Amino acid sequence: MRIEEFQRLIESIYYERDEKRGVDGTFRWFVEEVGELASALRNGEEEAAAEEFADVLAWLSTLASLRGIELSDAVKKYSEGCPVCKQVPCGCPEK
Repeated sequence: MRIEEFQRLIESIYYERDEKRGVDGTFRWFVEEVGELASALRNGEEEAAAEEFADVLAWLSTLASLRGIELSDAVKKYSEGCPVCKQVPCGCPEK
């Protein structure tokens, strides 16, 4: 599934509900899902981590839609490699 197809799917499933909740409430749900992903990764729970990656992506998609941002456009930032040095892999000095 392409990213724009995924974003449209998530909109068709959840947009009305998420719009009522608003960006702030939806962002809180997103952060909660990131926390659940962190827990699954930390505990080595691969199956749970895969599910949490999907949830995080869905909530991120919803947030982008609520703000009128197309994820397929947003990812173009990385289309030439690192946005700073333009290299693949990144050649920037590590911080």
